[in-house]
Amino acid sequence: MQREPWIFFWGACSAPDRETMLKALARAGIEPRNLDANALSGEGIVVFSAITDGLCEFLREVNNECRERILAISLLELSAASGDAWRLLRAGASDVLLTGSTSQTAARVKARLDRWRDVDALMHSETVQSCLIGASPTWRSVLRQIVEVSRFTRAAVLLIGESGTGKELIGQVIHNLDPVARGGELVVTDCTTVMPELSGSEFFGHERGAFTGAIANRDGALASADGGTLFLDEVGELPLPMQAQLLRAIQEGTYKRVGSDTWRRSQFRLVCATHRNLLEAVDQGRFRQDLFYRIAGWVFQIPPLNERREDIIPLAKHFFLEFNPGRTTVDFDAPVMEHLVSRPYPGNIRDLRQLMARVSSRYVGPGPVTVGDLPDDERPSIGLAFQTWRGSEFEEAIRHAVSLGVGLREISQAAADTATRIALHQENGNVQAAARSLRVTDRALQMRRAAWRSHHQSH
Repeated sequence: MQREPWIFFWGACSAPDRETMLKALARAGIEPRNLDANALSGEGIVVFSAITDGLCEFLREVNNECRERILAISLLELSAASGDAWRLLRAGASDVLLTGSTSQTAARVKARLDRWRDVDALMHSETVQSCLIGASPTWRSVLRQIVEVSRFTRAAVLLIGESGTGKELIGQVIHNLDPVARGGELVVTDCTTVMPELSGSEFFGHERGAFTGAIANRDGALASADGGTLFLDEVGELPLPMQAQLLRAIQEGTYKRVGSDTWRRSQFRLVCATHRNLLEAVDQGRFRQDLFYRIAGWVFQIPPLNERREDIIPLAKHFFLEFNPGRTTVDFDAPVMEHLVSRPYPGNIRDLRQLMARVSSRYVGPGPVTVGDLPDDERPSIGLAFQTWRGSEFEEAIRHAVSLGVGLREISQAAADTATRIALHQENGNVQAAARSLRVTDRALQMRRAAWRSHHQSH
């Protein structure tokens, strides 16, 4: 059962303002709970009367690395808050409602909560979880948007990402979530394999005798996708003449078979994928601008695996079990996990899947996967083996802080606060477990949490 959202009044919110807001929310069917600073979890509502650095830090804290939805409600005049609404979004708010009537605000809160819950339910559904593995902040942020667009719109979708990032699997999920298109077929066409001289037949079909070798009538991709989804992989590789023909078919939903004068109709959802920068291709005259804006109803940048390293171990386990269907669970020794997380993946998820296929062929159970199960060419060199977590990304973050004039004390405090927040999130708010992972006492972590709560409530 869905928990009610928590509510927190930030700053100098008067008692009458609080009471009025709580009553309006109750009339809308929302009975918010108080925020427990020792167990930050769940979607929340922050009502504020002033926009400060402290409010932004508070939003970053309760946002749980993009895991939670936070709705910020302003008690300021419209003109006073509008310029800072973007700042609150960057800090972690999912939406910002500027003051209107209290009853209208409550209705807007209810509508947003209902939509978020629908999207989150879909994200945790078998349809999504069986195909798209991962819970890193970067991945969750993109996936939430994809799920919402898939279910609640019929807009064309353009997926941009490196090879091996799972664009075709995302296309499958978009098709499965579309309440209209999922009644038809998902038709995948790889534009890199379409021969220019036969591209018309590939997309539109042909009549018998239309060209040498056309010994029978044939349906093309558009006919097969009617009532379903047409997925064009590597759409940036289409030759310009075919781009023009495809644009008309997409705009008007009509086409002619090669060798025919009869117009046929086809209605489908369009999903395109590419690893290229299509806007750059437009500027260079290699891709039609009008076609770009036709296929780019929603554009999603699919992150490479090195930007979602939290997902590497869950993905590795998923692939290992895929290659060992008799098993239901698998563990990795610590050195194996360290290698998997730190290893480069030029081929992205496809690269990781291939590695786990090799590991599974060497693995002999029972017990966890060990370093001996890794292929010989996967063993790190001596220099790499002694690398620590303090790599280039860590050093770059510190360098950036120093360049901004941030003092050593502030940097140390920020690092400690970030580590505490991550540990609590990983342990689902369990203070004792988080303290163990950070190698501090329960008391020390509780004191840090109490100090955090006191600091924010004083602001």
